[in-house]
Amino acid sequence: MIQVQNLSLQFGKRILFDEANVLFAEGNCYGVIGANGAGKSTFLKILTGEKEANKGTVSIEPGKRMAVLKQNHFEYDEVTVLDTVMMGHEEMWSIMKEKDAIYMKPDFSEEDGVKASELEEKFAEMDGWNAEPAAAALLSGIGIHEEKHYTLVKDLNGNEKVRVLLAQALFGNPDILILDEPTNDLDMETVSWLEDFLLDFKNTVIVVSHDRHFLDTVCTHIVDIDFSKISTFTGNYTFWYESSQLALRQKLNQNKKMEEKRKEMQAFIDRFSANASKSKQATSRRKMLEKLNLEEIKPSSRKYPGIIFTRKREAGDQILSVKNLSYALEDQPLFSNVDFTINKGDKIVLLAKDGLASTALYEILNGKLAADNGTFEFGQTITTAYLPLENSAFFDTEPMSLMDWLRQYSENKDEQYIRGFLGKMLFSGEEIFKMSNVLSGGEKVRCMISRMMMAEANVLMLDEPTNHLDLESITAFNNSLISYPGTVILTTHDQQFARTVANRIIEIGPGGMVDSLKSLEEYYGDEGIKEQRQMIHNASISV
Repeated sequence: MIQVQNLSLQFGKRILFDEANVLFAEGNCYGVIGANGAGKSTFLKILTGEKEANKGTVSIEPGKRMAVLKQNHFEYDEVTVLDTVMMGHEEMWSIMKEKDAIYMKPDFSEEDGVKASELEEKFAEMDGWNAEPAAAALLSGIGIHEEKHYTLVKDLNGNEKVRVLLAQALFGNPDILILDEPTNDLDMETVSWLEDFLLDFKNTVIVVSHDRHFLDTVCTHIVDIDFSKISTFTGNYTFWYESSQLALRQKLNQNKKMEEKRKEMQAFIDRFSANASKSKQATSRRKMLEKLNLEEIKPSSRKYPGIIFTRKREAGDQILSVKNLSYALEDQPLFSNVDFTINKGDKIVLLAKDGLASTALYEILNGKLAADNGTFEFGQTITTAYLPLENSAFFDTEPMSLMDWLRQYSENKDEQYIRGFLGKMLFSGEEIFKMSNVLSGGEKVRCMISRMMMAEANVLMLDEPTNHLDLESITAFNNSLISYPGTVILTTHDQQFARTVANRIIEIGPGGMVDSLKSLEEYYGDEGIKEQRQMIHNASISV
């Protein structure tokens, strides 16, 4: 379907790919992974022809159509939503415009009639007459309701624009679908819809994503960019991660006999093959794993940060009591009548249809905003650590080294003590003297996590903690929260985080709240809860 041969790309002395060879076959979904800066997005741009490699070729089977998720959110501002989606099938859209222009000619000739007839035939072969209802169905499925289908894209908010561009890429059953971070800015329900869509999609998918649950659900193969090479592995992300960790342990244990290593690896594959029977792609994935060559499994060069949350003291029985909290932004209610008590051992996923609502609640609980109504009270033994959605206020100060930046939040000013927390987050050697005003988004979040670890709090509040982080940091963060013995209140679009950490769900909105002890999957599938959720988000309330 699409073949990469002898691909090499180098920037100065830095080699991204060296003599890479990859075959993307029809019917498979390939998740492209690699550390930050490894070249994942660059690789996709080479596949789409947007960027040229220093050496090598990309061959696409003749007659096959490729669709790409666009990253420019302003490209279609003056186009209607429905037309933007249909423009995803460029050839069909071109034919539609050409034949419409012919019919509009005031001096319609016999030659025009012949040309129009030819175009109509091609249009029919592409199922063009069903294009508009198909585009509308895609938009509705992805959460853009019918009343917005004929509005201009510029009149949508940022989240809605992302959804329209995603619908554009999915439109018209492309033979090759290339998606760079398709789940960004999508809520869990829309991500679930996209997962189901891709599971039913029969053609080739190549995707870059930091959403591990998404990669696990849709991927049949993992394409790993590591050691300046591009390697393909059978299975989903979790299989790749656990097998690479097993291979690394075996490599470090050089005294283990080869036969023992093979038995351990085979037992691992057998276990994963059995687990695959629970997957929506069970049959094909299990067959792939059964045929897997043990030599394919290699240790990774990835470095995982050491995220370890400890508590200076154990919390008492009184954690947090919230009574009838309400808050409105510019007379628009974000949430009202929020009333709950947090119990010892609770790890809560806080949901809101509007992300401003969950962020406002965190800011209120941390004394950054004042509620319009209601009260809240933490127990006397409680100490909190907060990871805000927006961290610019922590870095828009006088530039200082990372050592000095973190030291200002510590009672212990000793350099080795501070260096230890930075080192856990992979700031080592001279990196600790990097200036705070030149950090990337991911580096800022890692600094904020260092600050949280240093607090030794017994209640953690996390507003979209995976934003800007790579898969390695996300995985380490996730594992740390699973083992953390304190209380967690968490808002995230990362389903794996929510599913593996939380034992309670609280959802807030203008019309009140829903409080549930169900799993995330049960929560979204419960018809009674669906009605409650609809009510709290649709209610028009005077706050």
